[in-house]
Amino acid sequence: MYIICTDLEGVLVPEVWINVARWTGIDELKLTTRDINDYDALMKRRLEILHHHSITIKDIQKVISLLELMPGALDFISWLHGKAQMIVVSDTFREFADPLLEKMGWPVLFCHHLTIDKDGIITDYNLRQSDAKMKVVEALQNLNFKVIAVGDSYNDINMLRKAEMGVLFKPPQNVIDDNKDLTVVNSFLSLKKIISEKLDNH
Repeated sequence: MYIICTDLEGVLVPEVWINVARWTGIDELKLTTRDINDYDALMKRRLEILHHHSITIKDIQKVISLLELMPGALDFISWLHGKAQMIVVSDTFREFADPLLEKMGWPVLFCHHLTIDKDGIITDYNLRQSDAKMKVVEALQNLNFKVIAVGDSYNDINMLRKAEMGVLFKPPQNVIDDNKDLTVVNSFLSLKKIISEKLDNH
């Protein structure tokens, strides 16, 4: 039995931090795991910038509430419901994700959470565990499930390699160049096709 583990940002929804960067005018916030593969260093820098500019959780949630799903994402999720179970596996934070999950019909999400002070300033981030995406796949395999994993960035690679099938969805060229052995698709139509083939051959 297969379970689909899919990343959130860059696959089902736009990159949150890129949109926060546009809203604030702070270009450095545009950096994502597509650019920097050290997630800890990336998040520490983001929090420094938010604190310096007194940007609160409510400010960020306002930006997120305006985001729409990627074109075709909702249709893909609906299509999957008739094929296999889906878990969204993300390095996002619960405090960011709720407006997006609502638009997707509240799928299961495994992610991290933030520490926020009384003024709404994000003071820290709390990773559920290190290499959490890969460990979700590993745990499912230990329960005798097989996994098809979908992601777009450096922080998805361990998850994709651990799964029975890993797929890069619309990744940037640098991620492709560093992982030439992984399957790449550039549309939900193509993603549906290869998932169908895998499930039909199971």
